[in-house]
Parts: sequence; structure tokens; C-alpha cells
Amino acid sequence: MRQTSTAPRNNKLKPSSNLIMNGSVRVRVIRTLLAIQNGQSLASVLDPLLNSLHDGDKGFAHALLLTTLRQWYALERLLDSLADNSIDEKEVRTTIQVGLTQLLYLQVADHAAIHETVEAAKEIEFAHATGLINAILRKVAKNPSKFRKKCDKKHSLPNWLAYQLKQDWSEQYDDLMQGLRQPAPMFLRVNTAVTSVEDYQQALVEFEVEADLVELTSGFNLPNSSDAAASNSIVTKGLRLHQSTAVNALPQFAEGAASVQDMHAQLAAPLIHSALLNKLTVKSDDADGDIDTNNNEIRILDACAAPGGKLAHWLELISSDESSLFHVKQDDAETSPVISKVKITAIDNEAPRIERIHTNLQRLNLSQHDLQQAEKNIELNIVCADATTWQGAGKKKSKLVFDAILLDSPCTATGVIRRHPDISILRTEEDVEQTALLQADILHNLWPQLKVGGYLLYVTCSILKQENVEQMQDFMTHYNNVAAVEFSDDCNWGIEQAIGRQCLPIDSESGDGFYYALLHKTAE
Repeated sequence: MRQTSTAPRNNKLKPSSNLIMNGSVRVRVIRTLLAIQNGQSLASVLDPLLNSLHDGDKGFAHALLLTTLRQWYALERLLDSLADNSIDEKEVRTTIQVGLTQLLYLQVADHAAIHETVEAAKEIEFAHATGLINAILRKVAKNPSKFRKKCDKKHSLPNWLAYQLKQDWSEQYDDLMQGLRQPAPMFLRVNTAVTSVEDYQQALVEFEVEADLVELTSGFNLPNSSDAAASNSIVTKGLRLHQSTAVNALPQFAEGAASVQDMHAQLAAPLIHSALLNKLTVKSDDADGDIDTNNNEIRILDACAAPGGKLAHWLELISSDESSLFHVKQDDAETSPVISKVKITAIDNEAPRIERIHTNLQRLNLSQHDLQQAEKNIELNIVCADATTWQGAGKKKSKLVFDAILLDSPCTATGVIRRHPDISILRTEEDVEQTALLQADILHNLWPQLKVGGYLLYVTCSILKQENVEQMQDFMTHYNNVAAVEFSDDCNWGIEQAIGRQCLPIDSESGDGFYYALLHKTAE
């Protein structure tokens, strides 16, 4: 999934990466936070920070950085209430917030938190502020529970974002504000082409890794479905670890037995795969269907596919479900071939992200070479292209190319703030409007390339309605050949919307904030 890249405006401070590589642990964390405020993403600065430290310091640095980011705006408001005069120097503010995090959230001993933070101010050449820093931290240290309650009382988001979420989710607002400040659980997707979820859970026990089985049930009312039970019974199984664990401590991870993927993200591939199977079943019973107009091939598209988690999941399902995909039952209970090959195209617009797709598929033994070696009737083509303009048919006359499209749409990623707390600093109110326009451009480019009877699954990791249900409502006003597929009451995840369903990251056991809408292309 491509995310919009944003940076704070009018900021001349440009910390270079080598600044992170020297100084005390706290100094390196402070410089990392300054880099993030200057527009660098957490993903780009976290590894340089951790790689520069001794193993014994990495855990503390990681906790200090992530916790400070999660509580960023709450700490800023507390700081403003504690200071007699406005503190304008970004370096000083950041240093104090790092000190406050230690006192309020990490239970670092008072003397260590205060002394080491004051020393850090000297190291970054802001010795003139050490008296102010010392005074504020000592005041908080006298009654940390009081100031912790003050910090936790309200949200820790920029005001524009909190206001919009209040408008979008008034009933869930209080829980959502607290949920976004907590660490997200770690989920695993098991490669069922290799092993079962239950067997892998048992393998984790042998590696002393505790995990709970999570089952999400999905259902939707597919048009013209010849098997209502099948179309309304999609069970997605995943594992939620009790504690986050390094992947090298997971059994057979390097061999592709499992992947780290949020539980709500694991819904995408089963949903679009089930819709695709419904299309094939319906067309096999329809004498006028177009299922075999292209040499008995079906073509599917994963748009904005990087880093490839949902693509890999879909490939796993196709590989394990090959018999039902290539054969459809007839009235006499026999099966007859209807498909000779599945052609999958995956596109993303950045070459480095394309490389990540290849790397992830290779680990899972799902590259084109692996598929050929396994004699799968699957052709995989990964293309670096802009989804707003790319045409799957090339110069061919007919632009009706795909039987199913998975659009993991660009978004502001507000639904994954728990995992990427830098998002609340990097995003601006203007980004939401720009992202919504980008989403619309992609939708309007891809929809004409979907065959009649085909399905498009629209997915975001946003919790803003402008990017989700409102985007779908606006899109549907432009076409008379689009129908929104209703999710049934069987779903045990998300909140029903006018179109689609919305997951919210409210509690410590839930998945991230994802939105799903399934669109069906009808005849003109």
C-alpha cells in the first residue's frame, strides 16, 4: 500500500542521518525525533538509530522513541502548561518531552531521567536551557501520577485530526482517542499452503511463543450467487502474539511458513478471492458469459501492491484453492475445466517498493520462478507503474481486462497510527483532501478496465470517512454500472457503513483501522 508522503512546512532544520549515530542514547533519540519533525518517516530513521546502539541499549531507545511519539501532543500540551513563557526552540521542547516520557510512562528513576536529560541538552549544544529543563522535570517528578492523569485525560493528536475523528466517530471517539495511544498487537498470517494455523500455533508453543487464535467471519450478499452458503461463510484465521517477537525467533519464518500482517489486513485477500470464485461460478452457468473469451484465462490486478502482503496472501489462496479455481462442479457432480491460467498483475509506482514485493514473495516461495517450479497455472507480472494512468490492456482495442481488482488505495494511514505514531506529526489537514483526489483518480482509471460481472475491492488503512465511505459514495455517482455489495450480519468485525465496513483500532487486542468496500460491475 502506498502512503502519502508529507513533511512539516517552513522547517529549515535538516538533521542528517549521521547525527543519529553518535552521543548518548537519549541524544540519539532526541535527534531522531528532530529528524521526524523535519519530515523523515519513522521507518527511515528507526533502523539507523537502533543499529548505532549496543544491544543492551536498543530496547530502551526503542521504547523511549515510540512512547514519546505516541504521547507527543499530550506531552506538548502538558509542557505548555508547565512553562511560564513560551518555549519556541524545537530542540529544547523535544528534550523536555523525552524527559517527561521517562518520568510519566517509562518509570525511569527520577534522578536518572532528570540528570541524563539535562546532560543530553548539553550534548546537543543547548546548555543555556539546562536550568529550564531541570526545573520542569523536577516539578513533574514531585507528583508524576498527577501529571500522568493530566496527560492521559485528553487525546494525543493534532487538533485538526481529533476534530475530524470527533465528527466521523462521535460514539466511538473516547475509546478511539485512547486506543490510538497504545501499542498495536503483533499478528501473524500463516501460509496455509504450507501448514495449518492450528499446527503453526502449536509450533510457536515449542519455541516458547504464546499466541491466541483469532477468527474473523465475513459474509456478503453476492449478486446471482449459485451457492449462498459459500458466499456468506468466509473465515479468516490468524494468530495474535501475547508479546511482540523478533521474526528470527519464529519457527520457519525464513522458509515462508508465516508472515507478520495485521489481522484486519488479512481480510483483503479472502474477500476478493471469494468474490472472484463467485464470478467464475456464475459465468460457468451463464451461456452468455464471458469467462472463456480470452483463451480460458482469468486476469486479476493488485493495484498499489507494495510491500506485497495482500498479494502474497492472495497467491497463497490461489495456490491452495487451485482445484476449485480451475474446475467448477456441474449438475452431474463431475468437474470440468473452465480456466487454463490465472494471470496476476501487481503494480506500484516506486521501484524500491517493487523490490520489497519481490523480496517478500521470494521468502514465501511465491515468485514467478517458484510458481513455475511448482507447475502452477499462475502467471505473475509485477510492474512499476502509476495507477492513475496505467492501462492493463496496453494498446489493445478492448480495455475490459480484469475479472477482479484489489485496490489497496493510497491513504493518510490514520488507521495505523499505533504502529507508525510519526503519522500524527507528518500528516496535515491538506493531505486528506489531496489524498482523496488521488484515490478518485485511481478509481476512475481502474474501473473502466474491470470486466462486466467483475469485482473491485477497495481497501484503505484510514479511519477518515472522506477517504472511505464518502469516497465510495462520490464514486458511485459517476457510473451507472456499479453496485455496492452489502456485507451480511455474519461479519464479526468492523462497523457497518452506508457502503462497506470500517474497522477501528480501539482496544489492545484489535487490529488496525481498515476500511473495506466491495464493488460489483453490472451491465451498462
